[in-house]
Amino acid sequence: MAPPRLYLDWNATSPLHPRARDAVLCAMDLFGNPNSVHREGRGARAAIEQARRQVAALAGADSANVIFTSGATEAANMVLTPDFKMGRTPLTISQLYYSAVEHPAVREGGRFAKEQTTEIPVTQAGVVDVDALGTLLAAHDASTGLPMIAVMLVNNETGIVQPVTEVANIVRAHGGLLVVDAVQAAGRLELDINALGADFMILSSHKIGGPKGAGALVTRGEALMPRPLIHGGGQEKGHRSGTENSLAVIGFGAAAEAAVAELETRNEAISAVRDRLETGMRGAAPDVVIYGTEGQRVSNTTFFTLPGLKAETGQIAFDLEGVALSAGSACSSGKVGESHVLVAMGRDPKLGALRISLGFATTEEEIDKAISVFAKIAARRKPAGEAA
Repeated sequence: MAPPRLYLDWNATSPLHPRARDAVLCAMDLFGNPNSVHREGRGARAAIEQARRQVAALAGADSANVIFTSGATEAANMVLTPDFKMGRTPLTISQLYYSAVEHPAVREGGRFAKEQTTEIPVTQAGVVDVDALGTLLAAHDASTGLPMIAVMLVNNETGIVQPVTEVANIVRAHGGLLVVDAVQAAGRLELDINALGADFMILSSHKIGGPKGAGALVTRGEALMPRPLIHGGGQEKGHRSGTENSLAVIGFGAAAEAAVAELETRNEAISAVRDRLETGMRGAAPDVVIYGTEGQRVSNTTFFTLPGLKAETGQIAFDLEGVALSAGSACSSGKVGESHVLVAMGRDPKLGALRISLGFATTEEEIDKAISVFAKIAARRKPAGEAA
């Protein structure tokens, strides 16, 4: 019998949290349409509204300001648009500024034309260059419309925490709107949309132990809103039409509640095993390059380059040894290419990098197995200069 596999790709997706699994199983009996006024519909509606409160608590927001979507990508496409309203008054956003290390869902620019988007550089440490942002916004032509700035809170590849509150101060000084992708921060950092200074926050269910197929756009208030991406029956207060995915939304709510309740204990446990992992990696291969160690990272992510080993070769090698990890983001249809994050940091992207990401169920025994596999793969690398 083959040994059990080791899953170390939690940033790509998380296994279902037990609370989310239980919630989804219970929700399977709530077959009513949540938009129907009869008892069955009201029961489904009550469960969705409970989930809305749970997700709002995760974001530090008011439940009235949580809009459920099919996932973070839809939430990004919904909010990244030139067309807004302040109450009933149209409001134009003329330019989107996004950091060079954003997720592809943001880098694609949503509903902005390509010429309406501008990339904000990052430092070699992988942190958004706030001076460059200030220069860009100072040059923005306010007569054409407001600027929108998109900066993620935690990078999905490196785990590096971005200075969002400092960014927010710069954005406010120039009359802009701030969109924060908090997908990788949820469950790893305490979130508060108001304290961050964000106007909009993007969340995903399956990154925190909930089911796939649910996400949320969280807003700071109800007056300033983007033009709807999906039109129809007017669900979600007219902001996102379509019958809600009750099972996924309810599971999302349960996972959000667990993430809030377990935040401190999770981080302590995951930090310990991540440190154990990196110590073991350095012992097996002293030349390993681990990114983001000089600044603030979330507790679960190790993004590394092993000289002499190409990322795609390494990913396959680990998989054959029973270890699931990724070569950067896993949100690009299974493609393994140059990491735009490494490029933005001024690093040589030719070999690429591998990402190990841990979660609430990762154990020390699993980490010891990962170190053993890492040592085995490191030992059979090609010497520097030879093709891997």
